[in-house]
Amino acid sequence: MTSSVTHLSRLARWGVTLARRRALVGIENDSNAPAGLRRLVRLARLVTLTGKNGPRDYAGAFRAIGPAAIKLGQSLATRPDLVGEEAANNLLSLQDSLPPVPFAEIKAAIESSFGQPLDKLFSEIDPVPVGAASIAQVHKGVTTDGRKVAIKVLRPGIREKFARDIATYEWAAAHVEAMGGEASRLRPRLTIANFKRWSNSELDLRREAASASELAQEMAGVGGYRIPDIDWDRTNGRVMTIEWIDGVKISRVEELRARGHDLDAISQKLVISFLTQAISLGFFHADMHQGNLFVEDDGTIVAIDFGIMGRIDRRARQWLAEILYGLTTGNYRRVAEIHFEAQYVPSYHSVGEFATALRAVGEPMRGKPVKELSVGQMLDGLFAITRDFDMQTQPHLLLLQKTMVMVEGIATQLNPDINMWDTAAPYVRSWLRDELGPEAALADRLKQDTETLLRLPGLIRRVEEMFPPKGGAPEAPPLPDIPLITDQRQGVSLIGYIAAGLTGAGAMWALFASGLVG
Repeated sequence: MTSSVTHLSRLARWGVTLARRRALVGIENDSNAPAGLRRLVRLARLVTLTGKNGPRDYAGAFRAIGPAAIKLGQSLATRPDLVGEEAANNLLSLQDSLPPVPFAEIKAAIESSFGQPLDKLFSEIDPVPVGAASIAQVHKGVTTDGRKVAIKVLRPGIREKFARDIATYEWAAAHVEAMGGEASRLRPRLTIANFKRWSNSELDLRREAASASELAQEMAGVGGYRIPDIDWDRTNGRVMTIEWIDGVKISRVEELRARGHDLDAISQKLVISFLTQAISLGFFHADMHQGNLFVEDDGTIVAIDFGIMGRIDRRARQWLAEILYGLTTGNYRRVAEIHFEAQYVPSYHSVGEFATALRAVGEPMRGKPVKELSVGQMLDGLFAITRDFDMQTQPHLLLLQKTMVMVEGIATQLNPDINMWDTAAPYVRSWLRDELGPEAALADRLKQDTETLLRLPGLIRRVEEMFPPKGGAPEAPPLPDIPLITDQRQGVSLIGYIAAGLTGAGAMWALFASGLVG
């Protein structure tokens, strides 16, 4: 087990990096941060001789800290409730790119993972990568049977580095959450638990290949959207080989227009393909940024990079669809009721008051194209609601939120006049009719009754009384048992431990809450 001293040393280095880029300034004016932390942050700023005024480079700070921080920063970019609107907007610019690993090391990694010479697998590999990210880099190649492929290879030692950094994230998050209040409501430990799970999935390229294969199977009947084929014979935990895509990146709007593509149709297709994955399938590509989407000559959208995937169970998908449809139609009362049914809002609050709060946020958005909406004002309103109504963060929906932001951004770039509500409403309405209509309800009832008859009804009732439904949030994963430094007593005075604990927790609060208000 890593010692507290090691964790504190890492956090101190990261804290200095954040302070030098003014990424901690917001905490000084953050009424939600404990007073002791605000004083520590001010001290860090003074020690690094950093003034309060000037640009705050959150993305640069995370990039300087290292690969795991880059991934964490990208995750936090979708959490303005944790990091603040300014920090979230800045972190959206955090590009996952690093200097490439020398090809000699990549060649050795491929040969070691397969246990055979490179020329037995590939007849040709371009030593210059087409992309070099924090976890892996990609090279274009040709297989021994003549197929053009993309070869994704993990950076040597990256798994071990991620494990070290995430252990410190877990340690610090435990100390932050122990402060109670706002820090407890935002559930940083569960946020890190989800981040760890996503990262572990990205660090096993067999799982990424399996995700691509599963999504390809599920989306086979959806026209105009496809997934490249996996070369399973040249894929393992550290290397993934996939069909090479000759298409135009979806971000190259002018090139798409020059080639005669219908940008409005592509934007609509992108939104519908995402809704199909998220609502119909409950399994979606959760890294749909511009670099991971291509358009082929016939207008087909091709997705790549399946290291991050999201899943939503059927009950949560039904609630999500009803929430989206309620917002598009202005049925705020139903949206409020769903939040109470899903137990997102504690029952001691008023459904009517919550519906009115939702109306205050939703009405200004309805019927307007995205370009006329103030996303900042909308987010401010939504986060005010979460605090006013004691809503806990729902980490199982974080990936969905992140992906929706990405999809909206790309769709708007393709068609600035797109109305996301109007685009989504017909699809959501159709899905709800199929899922919640009379036929679906009857089929569900028959299935449930049959299953009930096969059990002991009395036992079922007693179990249900003991364990009531948890609503839309799945059961939280087990969290590691992390002793708090303030609970230790051996060799150091209590005051020393408290000071050290505040220092470590302050650095992690900086990662979570920098810019929350300021």
